[in-house]
Amino acid sequence: MGRGGARNAGPHLESEDYTNNKKEVLPFPLTVVDRHNLSITDEQFEPHTWEELKQIVAENKLEVLRRWPSDLKRYIRWSAATKEEYGSIMAYVMQKRLKWLPSANSTPETGLSFDYKDPVPFKDSSDWQILPNDWPYGLDKGISHLIVWLKNRLEVEPPRGDLTPSARTMIEHFVQKEFVESIAEMTGDGTDKVIWFKNWVSLQSVPGIDHVHVLIRDVPRDFIDRRWTDGERPVQDMTHV
Repeated sequence: MGRGGARNAGPHLESEDYTNNKKEVLPFPLTVVDRHNLSITDEQFEPHTWEELKQIVAENKLEVLRRWPSDLKRYIRWSAATKEEYGSIMAYVMQKRLKWLPSANSTPETGLSFDYKDPVPFKDSSDWQILPNDWPYGLDKGISHLIVWLKNRLEVEPPRGDLTPSARTMIEHFVQKEFVESIAEMTGDGTDKVIWFKNWVSLQSVPGIDHVHVLIRDVPRDFIDRRWTDGERPVQDMTHV
């Protein structure tokens, strides 16, 4: 049993072979971490602790983030079915989760874009939306995983697509105001309650829509529902794949 405690392992998939990485089988390439997690059980899995997450983000080693083995298997199946129905995970997120319409200016050359109220990211609240991560990483108890979706684009640097210093500062200010200060008002102390990161382009499952991951700890679900997500639940909790 992992440090996260007992867990419903879901359906067993021993007969399914996800280790060959064949394109006709897998909806996305498996990382080394994915391959390892598919070879173990939930009882053998160790969820990320808060201190570990802080170190991973500080060192920008985002490729080591991992999911519970049973959730990863379900995520693979769900991704395959969703791509078959919607054409891409991005199309699903845009149509079903965000309900955003692409700008008429979107072209294959420029990529997907949205009409926004303010060109400065995070400045107008109608230009961003907070939802639970539909398939969160394997986290210790008390840690919640949210995503801030943006109509704007954040500046990144080649070749990996890491954030520019100015974009990082912009996110820091937003996270401080929207999350840290909100939690401080609720608990009296927002210290060490929030971690944020943005995956490099190669690690993103929805590369066409900019989004920032936010991890918060020891914040009641009802507060999260009221303040940020309007009661939305992760797809992971609602699907039976």
